Amino acid sequence: MESTIFRFVLRYSRKEQILLLLMTFSAFPFLYVSLDLPKTIINEAIAGKEFPQDLLGQSLDQVPYLMTLCGVFLVLVFINGGFKYAINVYRGVVGERMLRRLRYQLFERVLRFPMPQFRKLSQGEIVSVITSETEEIGGYIGDSVALPAFQGGTLITILVFMFVQDPVLGTAAIALYPLQAWLIPKFQRRVNELKKERVLKVRKLSERIGEVVGSVRDVHSNDTSQYELADYSQRIGEIFYIRFEIYRQKFLIKFLNNFIAQITPFFFYSIGGYLVIHGDLSFGALVAVLAAYKDLSAPWKELLNYYQIKEDARIKYDLLLEIFEPPGLLDERLLSEDPERSPALEGPLIVSNVDLSDSDGTRTFAGSVTCSLDLPCTVALLGPEGSGKHRLGEAIAGITRPASGSIAIAGLDLLRAPEAITGRRIAHVGQQPVIRSGTLRENLCYGLLHRPGQVPEHGSEEEQARRERERRETVLSGNSPYDPAADWVDYAAAGVEGPEALTARALEVLTVVNMEHDVYELGLQGRIDPERHPDLVERVLAAREELRARLEDPTLRKLVEPFDLERYNTNMSVAENLLFGAPRHPGFEVEQLPRNDDVMAVLREFRLERDFLDIGRKVAAVMLDLFAGVEPGSPLFEQFSFISADDLPVFRGLLSRGEGRDAGELSEDDRRLLLSLPFKLVVARHRLGLVDESVQRRIVEARQVLVQRFGDEGDGIEPFERGHVNSAVSIQDNILFGRLAYGRARSAAQVGALMGDVVEKLGLRAALMEVGLDFNVGIGGSRLSTSQRQKLAIARAVLKQPDLLVLDEATGALDGASQDAITRNLFEEFRSRSLFWLLHRPVLASDFDHVIVMGDGKVVEQGEFDELTRAGGPLAQLVAAGHA
Repeated sequence: MESTIFRFVLRYSRKEQILLLLMTFSAFPFLYVSLDLPKTIINEAIAGKEFPQDLLGQSLDQVPYLMTLCGVFLVLVFINGGFKYAINVYRGVVGERMLRRLRYQLFERVLRFPMPQFRKLSQGEIVSVITSETEEIGGYIGDSVALPAFQGGTLITILVFMFVQDPVLGTAAIALYPLQAWLIPKFQRRVNELKKERVLKVRKLSERIGEVVGSVRDVHSNDTSQYELADYSQRIGEIFYIRFEIYRQKFLIKFLNNFIAQITPFFFYSIGGYLVIHGDLSFGALVAVLAAYKDLSAPWKELLNYYQIKEDARIKYDLLLEIFEPPGLLDERLLSEDPERSPALEGPLIVSNVDLSDSDGTRTFAGSVTCSLDLPCTVALLGPEGSGKHRLGEAIAGITRPASGSIAIAGLDLLRAPEAITGRRIAHVGQQPVIRSGTLRENLCYGLLHRPGQVPEHGSEEEQARRERERRETVLSGNSPYDPAADWVDYAAAGVEGPEALTARALEVLTVVNMEHDVYELGLQGRIDPERHPDLVERVLAAREELRARLEDPTLRKLVEPFDLERYNTNMSVAENLLFGAPRHPGFEVEQLPRNDDVMAVLREFRLERDFLDIGRKVAAVMLDLFAGVEPGSPLFEQFSFISADDLPVFRGLLSRGEGRDAGELSEDDRRLLLSLPFKLVVARHRLGLVDESVQRRIVEARQVLVQRFGDEGDGIEPFERGHVNSAVSIQDNILFGRLAYGRARSAAQVGALMGDVVEKLGLRAALMEVGLDFNVGIGGSRLSTSQRQKLAIARAVLKQPDLLVLDEATGALDGASQDAITRNLFEEFRSRSLFWLLHRPVLASDFDHVIVMGDGKVVEQGEFDELTRAGGPLAQLVAAGHA
């Protein structure tokens, strides 16, 4: 990065700044004429006696002459305004381009940070710096040259005009400028110090917020919320006092500026009036000077404000340099270089004098790592915590780059090789893998997104023109030239030829990591997209009919109550029975039904509203009675109650207000609260006897009307139909086409096994796993379990077919059976490639070709497992400790 913000501006926007200067200087002649013209209008057109006047070869009387000059003045006003508009817009464009460039450079530098830098900075601090702190810098960059040139030129033009009219008045206009130029910087220095302190405090606040959000479970489990609030209050209080002092200093500066600015008119009125009285200055000239002085204050204020903005931007830029110029910053070449040939990592691996100590000295080791072995092979890397084994694994994988030493494979120095080699030929999976927001498929393919392939050409001419415009703007802003809409997947790296083959390979890899059943289950919970999976529709319908036929068995018939438009389903809620479909519109969600005028109109049509109000009263009374003594945090509320612990007092007050009153006399809000309860009742589950056969029959009748009115495509409900799939519910629900019967022991397991048999018979398993690949894993993989995240990370590494896979205790969170299965599969998968495994159980090293034992940052023992254990050295001690 450039050492100062002004150097940054000149390096990347020199041409644009020169163009702004040319536009600015072109405006000054028009400005001068517009200042001088009012004097001509007053002295010659209004007060003049000699007419007609000659103007551009035309002889004009007084009134036409006056109107012509006024028209010229109006044109000049338009021209001056046009110059300001064009300059301001282009300044804004330049500023936004440079802001975009700066943010891109900062993010690119984040990718080049050495690993120790991430231990000094929190995610919140980095995000705050790149997004918030650069905003004001971008605003300054557009103004950095053009604004002082325009406002300074305007100021000089007005002053020249004043001096031409009368040197004394011109001198009076600038008499107090030296005082302001001396006084303002003295106050501004204090403001600068306060702003720098404020920026640092806000960064620490962002860091603290991120820390609390990331550990919110600990806050709740340890009852530390009040401590966190107190700590947060103190931090924002410190920022408050800093900002208060900034405001005090800043507005003191404005007060002094305004006071000094008002002294100058005193000179004009007194000195100018004296000169007009004695005939040394025309009245028109005095009016013109006063008008010019009115325009003079604006550019002077803009220049003073510019000085404050410049200092603010300078401080922020200097603070950026402190973060984004760390020692050990990776060479840009390592990220951008893309060799045509990427050699296979086979041959002798030589680790020579690699110092694993931190570059900042926070963790140092007594020795350095030196070892060698021939690849491909399987290597077990062992050692106690703090031995340096984790750092060696990261160094071999190219994640960290030690300050000294070398790691070479077949003569290729991995520490100086570009990521186009290390990132494609080597994979690393840690103990706590990071899963990205998006689908399973996107996470699996992340390791294949190296360089863009074919750019899609589809779309209208307007869309193509928009993409071309965006591409040109990207180049002008110095951003990445690649199109994110292109196909980035490196199919060759995965050993396939296209998207379909990649999907098949991804399913194979999921089997390697023992995750195929998880993805199958996720596929069952997924929804059918008829456009993406047109063939799946018929196959799901076939599975539905096959399962239905099997459920005709008398021993299985009562496990599932199928959907039937003509019958009330006692294992569905009242809302589900009424809608008999899945909501397409938020207004048909269960919580919104009491507010849905269309639904309520149908309920009134079938005399159900009053019944629902009565049922609501009874349900509320039962809930209040059952949960009166239950603690608010009890899981019983979630399992059995229609009313949350927080809402119990609300319903208690409602019943008290409505006691002895007819339902029609209740307020609209109370009616809606009562109506919300019956919709959640499930007859077979709750067994309260409130939804009797009469109510059930009328609900079925009302259902027919609702499905007819709102069941068409694009309306509020997607109904359950025997010969159609419902894209708004899961595939499992589409196949089941009914509800599991409540109270039947092991019904879910029995039906699940039946469905599994049907899926296998119809060859649906692979198709359902493909749907499972589109499951959204949530932020940071939060919708997956810990073991699923771990398996997914290993699968992602395997899919890109690395020559060398480094596993850093990557199966430690899995159960024993899963560990054994994955280990066997990985050994088979990497039969002709290299596998480095940092083991959490030393005894597992017996299956590896080579064992390396680390201690205090150096290799203390290496060789074959049997040989080392017989020697009774460090490995034997680790194995014994593991068995103890």
